[in-house]
Amino acid sequence: MEDSEPAGLMDAVTEFGRHLRGERDVSPHTLRAYQGDLRDLCGYAARVGVTTPDGLDVGLLRAWLAHQHASGRSRATLARRTAAVRAFTAHLYRRGILPRDPGPLLGTPKRHRDLPVVLAQDEAARLLDRMDATGPVGLRDRAVLEVLYGTGVRVGELCGLDIDDVDMGRGTVRVMGKGGRERTVPVGGPAAEAVRDWLRAGRPELATGRSGPALFLGARGGRLHPTSARRIVHARIAEVGEVPDLGPHGLRHSAATHLLEGGADLRSVQEILGHASLQSTQIYTHVSPERLRQVHRQAHPRGTE
Repeated sequence: MEDSEPAGLMDAVTEFGRHLRGERDVSPHTLRAYQGDLRDLCGYAARVGVTTPDGLDVGLLRAWLAHQHASGRSRATLARRTAAVRAFTAHLYRRGILPRDPGPLLGTPKRHRDLPVVLAQDEAARLLDRMDATGPVGLRDRAVLEVLYGTGVRVGELCGLDIDDVDMGRGTVRVMGKGGRERTVPVGGPAAEAVRDWLRAGRPELATGRSGPALFLGARGGRLHPTSARRIVHARIAEVGEVPDLGPHGLRHSAATHLLEGGADLRSVQEILGHASLQSTQIYTHVSPERLRQVHRQAHPRGTE
């Protein structure tokens, strides 16, 4: 398909999806989102009489985005759809299907980013210290929450871990992140201890022939699924009580916030979290004004009270 020109706009979207999956190695979530956005563009274009990719121009794209805005789409959705169409038109231009790329002429709506809900440090300690960690399921759940909070990994990254990805001697875990980017993340003492207990006394009880090398297992012995991991986090928080209800991503937010509160620099936190852009990490600088005041008092020549 790469050598032939797509006959219609939807054909071009399908071919672009194959390109993203095979050559760009984007995440399944991003692929689904982009293809959904571009299908919506195809529907709008068809209603105004454009059914082939060479009919895309900046006027049509701006009209489509204006229609999205009028329909009440959020700024985050508009920003993603703008990114999707820019990637699409750049691909068409590279292939010679478009004589010029209209994508760079599109403005990018600024995304409004709500501050993430995070645990206070004492709440995180209360959650992890009060958890019932008896039996194989209890040992697994304790290890899951300790690793999520102790490393700041995404829930999909956690579920993708194999036993060999954990290096107890070095106190690190090898993580395969978004876009196939691999990184090594430090693992603190409590998380490493929880993983050792799970591997010694928990995992052998749940393991079956279908377990393979997976570090964390579901109740039937297969690799733990992200949906199950989310359910585990919510259930364990509910059992402990007195702690705000949040999911695995909330533990990731908490880990990043507490790292910065403890004095970690933004670049190090970016590396630990696996953010491709420092901009994604900067949201955490807004979470702890007390930490910023402390730094100001310590570093500024007239910052003392």
